[in-house]
Amino acid sequence: VQLVESGGGSVQAGGSLRLSCAASGYTSDTYCMGWFHQAPEKAREAIAIIDSGGSTLYADSAKGRFTISQDISRGNFKNTLYLQMTSLKLEDTGMYYCAADFRGSCMRVGEEISFMANVHGMRMNGYWGQGTQVTVSS
Repeated sequence: VQLVESGGGSVQAGGSLRLSCAASGYTSDTYCMGWFHQAPEKAREAIAIIDSGGSTLYADSAKGRFTISQDISRGNFKNTLYLQMTSLKLEDTGMYYCAADFRGSCMRVGEEISFMANVHGMRMNGYWGQGTQVTVSS
């Protein structure tokens, strides 16, 4: 399995960027994928997740500013995961990683995707890309 991020760069506060993550080499049509952010000298935090059915969930820091989406090539087992980031803030600076858990679709509690359970699953069992750097300046 390979996950390769791209699209990072330098942008002024208030600007926008779109990150991409090309996923290949997997053999399951059901999965849970996500974007994580690691600010300098801070822990890596999940910001958005999406499952193979297209359901999404966001951390509070990303709601209203970031959009996670995907372009799936079913049958070829290839997927491009996107993170559209708008209204960027200085604190959005850092490395952005995509992660994927191919054990199944995102876990749910009732009808709702469980953010914490799926983040834990990706941390413990997921595949990760090498990351792409985003720098937001004033």
